[in-house]
Amino acid sequence: MSRIRPYVRGSRRLAAVGAAATSATLLAAALTPAADAAERPTRASAIENASSVLADRAAALGLTAAQDTTVRDVVVDADGTQHVRYDRTYRQLPVLGGDFVVHLAPDGSYRSTSRATRSAVSLASVTPKLSAPKARHLAVNALRAANLGETLRRITATSELVVDALHGAPRLAWRTNAVAQDSLGNPTARTILTDAGTGTEIDAWDAIETASGDGKSLYGGTVPLETTRSGSTYQLKDATRGNTYTGDAANQNDLCILTVCLSRAPATVFTDADNHWGTGTDADRASAAVDAQYGTDVTWDYYRYVHGRKGIAGDGKGSYNRVHYGTRYNNAFWDDTCFCMTYGDGDGTQLGPLVSLDVAGHEMSHGVTSKTAALAYSGESGGLNEATSDIFGTLVEFYAGNASDAGDYLIGEKIVRSGFGREALRYMDRPSKDGASADCWTAAVGDLDVHYSSGVANHFAFLLAQGSGARTVNGVSYDSPTCDGSSVTGIGRAKLGAIWYRALTVYMTSATNYAGARAATLSAAKDLYGAGSAEYGAVAGAWSAVGVG
Repeated sequence: MSRIRPYVRGSRRLAAVGAAATSATLLAAALTPAADAAERPTRASAIENASSVLADRAAALGLTAAQDTTVRDVVVDADGTQHVRYDRTYRQLPVLGGDFVVHLAPDGSYRSTSRATRSAVSLASVTPKLSAPKARHLAVNALRAANLGETLRRITATSELVVDALHGAPRLAWRTNAVAQDSLGNPTARTILTDAGTGTEIDAWDAIETASGDGKSLYGGTVPLETTRSGSTYQLKDATRGNTYTGDAANQNDLCILTVCLSRAPATVFTDADNHWGTGTDADRASAAVDAQYGTDVTWDYYRYVHGRKGIAGDGKGSYNRVHYGTRYNNAFWDDTCFCMTYGDGDGTQLGPLVSLDVAGHEMSHGVTSKTAALAYSGESGGLNEATSDIFGTLVEFYAGNASDAGDYLIGEKIVRSGFGREALRYMDRPSKDGASADCWTAAVGDLDVHYSSGVANHFAFLLAQGSGARTVNGVSYDSPTCDGSSVTGIGRAKLGAIWYRALTVYMTSATNYAGARAATLSAAKDLYGAGSAEYGAVAGAWSAVGVG
């Protein structure tokens, strides 16, 4: 049971449209008066303005001639306020924790900066004392240890020299991705950060993130699908959503994960003769494909119509799905390197095919996090990374308005089987019901697996949306206590989503911890509703109620 970790990161893994459009309109209206379209800064002008700030304030921002910056993301608010997110290199080496966001007024003048670290990035040398082969050897040993002595095969490892500014004073380090296959041929991967001077392990984390035709799905009933006609057949490819498609991995595995790829499991696009897909049973391989494609569609629509984000990367390009991956594979993951979601069939005893709607929303949200705050996948930031996917996976499920899979605050409830021992993978109202997750913040939370430290933020999200105490939502009973004995009044899911999305895309950085998440969400609530608003007070109260003061 301890080996089952659905949703591990890594590689990092429909209310009516009219209603969704209305929500988007209300969000825009809350961001102070909009600038005229002709005057509103563009992405290009925001980058130009930020570049001027970097040139003028290089010393104050800790930038030197040995450093370079690249733009990762740009957010322009309705009133013209600009937020330009940067990654940093030092002597051409990536700086972990070097990311920062420059905040500009509508006229392009400097306001403030959010920085992952304020440590000066300067090293006496970028020549490692520890060799790359030695770093790879240490990483492979760490991967073996993490797999509790299980026999691994096809082990590969690649190392990249980086500057680590996430864990104290900046130092030279090797970031090594060690990957292998277990006895069933399923992938296992771990990223190990090693001090390039001493050989000491700095940090380590799992490197797989661990969800107009129609189709009969496994979990969502008969659902609408946009497809592409090709000759006399139809392809399960959606041209209206960036050409997102779903393919059959034929129960094969990748020979690698992350950057070392000798071959990848196939993703042969599903085709159908009459544009009516699946039978709603495991006997038809297309049924799982229907769920995956539907989940992608709804997640795309949620981000598009609620948050104004077109696609995972915000560039209008679609991702793709691989279903029927591996052998009895109890996992699903998002992979940045292929820009795709991958779904196992489960072992049939504890888990069924991992293609449920909230899993799809969860996995695609890992991609959104990667393209925005890029929360490091360890410690408290790793818990926030996982919680972000749980929060948005939940909001996607509610957004769908599907009677066959009604929205709830349970994660993965559709895929669990009787042998799993409980009704869901995780519980947002009282995370500790899974037997391991944290309800309340303590100094030890950062030492937990990220799937368990995420409980603090999941609990916060439930309290902010629904409030404390007993209640029933869509036929499911919840009873959410607070850690300080306080009573919390919820402000609704729409405002939770708006606040968390703005915090993620504007204020959080790779090193954000729980204290930083409180600050980021309060800043977001201030932007959206005002510093003296009930929403601002509710955010503060919900964080205090889970021990983050």
